[in-house]
Amino acid sequence: MAERPPLPPLRSTDAMPAQPQAIVVIGVAGSGKSTVARALAGHYGFVLLDADDFHTADAKARMAAGIPLTDAHRDPWVDALACELQRAAQQGRSSVLAFSGLRAAHRQRLRDSGVPARFVSLHASPEVIAARLAARRDHFMSPQLLASQFDDLQLPIGEPDVVIVGVDRPLEQVLDEAVAALAGT
Repeated sequence: MAERPPLPPLRSTDAMPAQPQAIVVIGVAGSGKSTVARALAGHYGFVLLDADDFHTADAKARMAAGIPLTDAHRDPWVDALACELQRAAQQGRSSVLAFSGLRAAHRQRLRDSGVPARFVSLHASPEVIAARLAARRDHFMSPQLLASQFDDLQLPIGEPDVVIVGVDRPLEQVLDEAVAALAGT
């Protein structure tokens, strides 16, 4: 891949120096969140965080059994993710988080963490995502949950800190679009 420009600092209304920030890569299961987040973290030199690593054993077992999580299951998980973004920022580190972010309220809770954040929302047709999930191995998430993921998805329409990137093409093109879109926010 070609060398990319560094991520510009978030715009701020005050004169404070640039502070640690977060890029949150969101989308349904199988959209490529972990892959895109890993590539963005490497590109920018940010710490990589994967929300899957913060699920409880019970939550993973539920999903493996094809049982969707409820908001009661998700709430403490989202709180832990917000705390992890804060911890990284307090250590002076910017981060990239791979996180479903299906609900607007969950995205808002990450915004409310106090860490300046921008979101990269990954989208593809249900057919493309279903094919990816069918080919995926060694992941706790049951492909049976795809319909519930799309049912729970609240599109980030009108959220000014979100860029939307189609993922039905090669990874390099997805990354080029994400980096260009982030540079414009």
